Amino acid sequence: MSSTASTPFIHHKDLPSAVVPVVIDILAPSEWERYAEGLTEAQKTFAGERQFTGEAAQRLRLPEADGRVKRTLVGIGETDDAGEMRLGSLSSALPSGYYQFGRVPSKIDTRLAAIAWGMGTYRFDRYLSEKSDPAILVLDGDDAVSAEIIATVDATKLCRDLINTPAGDMGPIALGQAAFDLAGKYGADVKSVVGEELLEQNYPMIHAVGRAAHEAPRLVEIEWGDPSHPRLAIIGKGITFDTGGVNMKSASGSRLMKKDMGGAAHALALSHLIMATNLPVRLHCLLAIAENAVSANAYRPGDILQSRIGLTVEIDNTDAEGRLVLGDALTKATESNPDFMIDFATLTGAARVALGPHLPPMFCNRPAPIEGVARHGAAQLDPVWNMPLWQPYNSMLSSPIASLKNSGGGFAGSVTAALFLERFVKNTPWMHFDTYGWNPTPRPGHPKGGDMYGVRAVYAWLKAGGLNARLSE
Repeated sequence: MSSTASTPFIHHKDLPSAVVPVVIDILAPSEWERYAEGLTEAQKTFAGERQFTGEAAQRLRLPEADGRVKRTLVGIGETDDAGEMRLGSLSSALPSGYYQFGRVPSKIDTRLAAIAWGMGTYRFDRYLSEKSDPAILVLDGDDAVSAEIIATVDATKLCRDLINTPAGDMGPIALGQAAFDLAGKYGADVKSVVGEELLEQNYPMIHAVGRAAHEAPRLVEIEWGDPSHPRLAIIGKGITFDTGGVNMKSASGSRLMKKDMGGAAHALALSHLIMATNLPVRLHCLLAIAENAVSANAYRPGDILQSRIGLTVEIDNTDAEGRLVLGDALTKATESNPDFMIDFATLTGAARVALGPHLPPMFCNRPAPIEGVARHGAAQLDPVWNMPLWQPYNSMLSSPIASLKNSGGGFAGSVTAALFLERFVKNTPWMHFDTYGWNPTPRPGHPKGGDMYGVRAVYAWLKAGGLNARLSE
């Protein structure tokens, strides 16, 4: 499922001896005048005619006297919200070849700039007959840092590839296989519960949501790491296509529903990062996988579903299915007594209305992790925003004939969805991300299409020892 013909990185020691990389100099307007003093008059004229001054988003391939390009300039401005992600915009525009960072201002994190470079080279070309090689960045320095850069970009590619793949090729079987493939790569334990086995092993809501589809629903679990390390459960919503069920979506509403397994893609991406960098974590990844289809045996509005935790759920709307499959998976995760649980889900349109496509809301039932994840997210240019688990809104989920219903109505949709999930985590420390999983318009480091939000923020928090905090308070 590779999305590019080759990797966007090469280690300096592996660079062919005859290759001289193009140097990339990163400049702000205040630095341009002094920098220009080192250019030839012809180069100054060339830059002047193209009005390059180091402003944000400016790019210039600077020719030598013989016409060859040995330097590329990129402007970052004095203040620029995109920051290091500008390098993702540059790498997406450059022709294939070898490049290396030259002049880098002190305010630029070269590790993050390299990650942005790799994120910008992404192309989903699985169905294209013509492939193109990416611009390749030469990594020079600490091997561990280089490995983390590559792992981060690989995780991003994995997430994007899974989301971008059409549902015809990314149904429950294929998504489950992606989890098995990842587990096999790192020697992790993996197992699945499929079809009627879900009823036998008490996952009734996952079964109900997926029973109408031609490919059976399933719960896939990955276990990895030293049992003595803090136990982290990562749960992903894997609805491979969402018709809306009996409450069927409109044509426009269903157009992007191949991305409704984006939560599972995020969970696999974070698991990939943890295992690739060998973080001191005891990992438990759970994917609740189903297609929400319509047939004679589809679940219906008004049905009462049993759940693994013992609560009964009245179905108010069959298009609120993601929280149902997550409910059983969250319950299963709590049974191993994790120190912390994180779920990712493309859960509500209300979250997009509140915060737009690029800023995922984060809900947490403990105060301790909130500041740390948000701070690391800001530093990694992977922002998240804390939203409240506003307990009075639980009344919107009340049902006269069941423990609760699966939809809270038109108000505070992302909050009531999170409150629904909270009913299935018992008292376990838990964080929930309601992610869009899609970038509607291209921006630096983020091509249009399937995209990853919040994973790099969480990874940075984990790497900094987030699980060692007093999470239970």
